Parts: sequence; C-alpha cells; structure tokens
Amino acid sequence: MMVSPMHKIALRARALLDDCRGIVAVEFAVIVPVMLVMYFGMEEFASAVAVNRKVTIVARTLSDLTSQSPSVQDADLANFAQTAKAILTPYDPSILKSSVTEIYIDPTTHVARVQWSRALTIDTAGNVTVGVSAHIPPQTVVVPPDLKIDGTYLIFSEVTYNYKPVIGYVMAKTGVPLSDFTYTRPRQTACVIYPTPSSGALPNCPQL
Repeated sequence: MMVSPMHKIALRARALLDDCRGIVAVEFAVIVPVMLVMYFGMEEFASAVAVNRKVTIVARTLSDLTSQSPSVQDADLANFAQTAKAILTPYDPSILKSSVTEIYIDPTTHVARVQWSRALTIDTAGNVTVGVSAHIPPQTVVVPPDLKIDGTYLIFSEVTYNYKPVIGYVMAKTGVPLSDFTYTRPRQTACVIYPTPSSGALPNCPQL
C-alpha cells in the first residue's frame, strides 16, 4: 500500500503526540526545584527557631547565675558567658552579644537606675571579653510595673543574636536579628555587689 509523504508526516506527528515517555522527566524537572526550595526553607526556619530558643535560654541563664551570687567580678561573668557559649552549640557563639546589669529602684523618686553593667562578647576562638556595657550608671532604665518595687534590686540580662542562614534563598542573607531579656531578683542578698572586694567583705548595697 502506497502511503503519501503527507500521510507519513501525519502518522509520525500523531505518534509523537501519543508518546508519553518524556512526561515524567518534564514533571521531575519542574517539581524538583520547588521541592528543594521548600525543603531547605523548612531547614532554615527550623534552625532559626532553635537559635531563638537558645537565645532565650542564654538570657535566662546569665540573669539566673548572676542573681545567685552575693557578688561577681569579671572572671565570674566570663564563666557565665562560657556557659552561654555551651548553650549555643553548635551555632556560632561569636555572633552573640549580651550584657548583665543590676538595677536599683529608688524609693524616693521611684526611678529605676543602673548600678553596674557589663557587656559580654565571645570571639571566634571562644575567648570571652568583659567590657563596657551600653547601660552606663547611673543611667535610668524602663522596668515593667509589676517588677518596679521601691528599694529593691533587679538583675537584668539582655541578649542579641543575628542568625545568618546557610543558604539564604528563603530567609534574608544578611541575617535575622533575634533578641531576648530577663529580669531576676538577687537570691542570697538584697543586691549583687560588683566587683567583688579584694578583702572578701561585702559592703552595703549601693543606693546611688
């Protein structure tokens, strides 16, 4: 049976339209990039949530450890920061910025004032530096009304961390700023003396 060239072309075109062998490859090529973005996005968000939780724990730990001491000095605060570094594992602790501050509520003026404040930083080698804080005495600070009790002291810890995603396609490559803070009452004494006197004898709580 003779088949005209046009009929042959029509048969081949029909056969091509009926051929479904490439559909799976095309669907795979379309779906895989979307699935990878969703997967890595979920991983990044999960890591960010984990770091945010660790930031909260660090803030609570710094405040709690300080409030349990009758007095502290730079070496004690550096040890507290080492604990914070361990809490952040396996994330980079050098991004962590924190400070510990003691606040006094003046019974006359009802104003919350900073008694002492120290900043804690950790370098890439894991070494802790205790330095000048942004809260410089006798700077006034804002304290929640429920905690603002005249003549009392508070230990205030503040932590910030800029979480940088590994990939950065879903979250900002520059990082996501995370922060938290905690107030605690001194546990053993009315206030926490800083620095610890060389004589070991603790003075009366300052009321500057």
